[in-house]
Amino acid sequence: MRIKADFDLCESNAICVGMAPDVFDLDDNDYLVILQEEVPEDRLEEMRQVVANCPKAALSIE
Repeated sequence: MRIKADFDLCESNAICVGMAPDVFDLDDNDYLVILQEEVPEDRLEEMRQVVANCPKAALSIE
């Protein structure tokens, strides 16, 4: 499974960064960067929570 971002929807609120800083970051221009696209099986539920908490629904798991 992979985590995806719709960068047209993303407002760089950084909620995902706060919830999983080893997976998400903001670059110097405050744009979202996905550091780890592959979701390990043992973190799937955690990443589902991160996706659910995105205020713009810009994140998904495929």
